[in-house]
This record gives sequence, structure tokens and C-alpha cells, in this order.
Amino acid sequence: MIYLLEDDDSIRKLVIYALQSQGYEAAGFERPSEFWHAVNRKLPELVLLDVMLPEEDGLSVLKKLRGASATNGIPVIMLTAKNTEFDRVTGLDCGADDFVSKPFGMMELLARVRAVLRRTEKTPQEQQWQVGPLYVCPQRRQVQVNGQDVLLTYKEFEILSLLLQQQGRVMTREMLMDRVWGLEADRENRTLDVHIRTLRQKLGEAGHLIETVRGVGYKIGGRA
Repeated sequence: MIYLLEDDDSIRKLVIYALQSQGYEAAGFERPSEFWHAVNRKLPELVLLDVMLPEEDGLSVLKKLRGASATNGIPVIMLTAKNTEFDRVTGLDCGADDFVSKPFGMMELLARVRAVLRRTEKTPQEQQWQVGPLYVCPQRRQVQVNGQDVLLTYKEFEILSLLLQQQGRVMTREMLMDRVWGLEADRENRTLDVHIRTLRQKLGEAGHLIETVRGVGYKIGGRA
């Protein structure tokens, strides 16, 4: 099931028709309140999300999706008339999986949908980690310390997952910056250090598991 949140009636009908013609189940919503009501009934596999909306803007909707354990793993493609680098970075930094600028062709949009769904399918469905008091389940984007849920931002979760994937090995600062921030990363600032410090604080008793390897990067020690 694919949900589309778009207040332009003509665009909404056209996109829904295109998705359904390709065999996807799809539902469109004009207002965020309608969208949230549908999400509470049934979770979608993908969300197509406009930025300029009544009631609340798309970035606010995205942040709420990423902030709830039930929805933070749902892939999101942003649809917007805005086309500046700042708007793209803002959307991606908030956790969007892709970004399509209006006006767009239906073939391009369908290709982006297929690509995002393929990436999602490649995620190991049963992968999870337990290291001491720390438990992480990527499929549900769930983090717990001693059984208590810990709410992380999108990038904090990505950093933690990368360190767990390479458990026992050091990940250099450059590796982490490339994987989490990509081309937008400024190698000279302290963004990574700030995120690591905040991550440790949020993990509380489990924060010490993230070790600093001076002059190199960070790691999470061997399996507990």
C-alpha cells in the first residue's frame, strides 16, 4: 500500500491512477488529518509526501513519521515545487529517502518508487542486535536500553546502526561522514562529534558501548 499526501486534486488523482495502473495499491489524501487517520488504521509500505500542505507542512509530517517507532521505518519520497539545494538537504536531513521536484513525469516518479521499494526490500528482515543492555531492531527502527524505548533522530539511528554492523571494528570519521551525510558533509566541522555525544547521552547506561579511537574514529566493542 502506497499513501500519497497531496492537496492538489489533479496531481493526486493522476499519481494514484499511475500507481494503480502499475499494480500498486494506493490511496490519496488531501489533508494531513486524513492521512494520519489512515495511518492509524493501516501502515503503508511507502509514503509520497508533498511539502506545501494545509494544516501542517510536509516536513512536519515527515518528522512525526520518523519520531514514532511504528512509522519511522516507512520510506518517504518528498514531492515539492521547491527546487533549491537547501530544501533538498533539509528534506533528506529530516529522513526523506528521495526527493522529486515538480513538475515531474509519471515515468520518473514510478521509477523512483520502484527504486525506493527495492532498497527497502534489501534490508534484512530479521536483523537485530543485542549488546549488553542495548537492543536495536533496524526493521522497526527500535532502540531499547534495559527494555526501555530510546527515541533517536534519523541520523543518530544511522550512526548507531553502522557501528553495530561493523561491531568490533573501527569506523573512521570519514567512513561515517560519507555513509550518513554523503556529499553534503563538511569534513572540517564537529557535526559527527556532536551527534556521537548526544547519542551517548540518550543511550544512558549503554552510552559507554560507543568507544572513541583517538585520531581514527569510533567503534562498538565485540559481542557481549
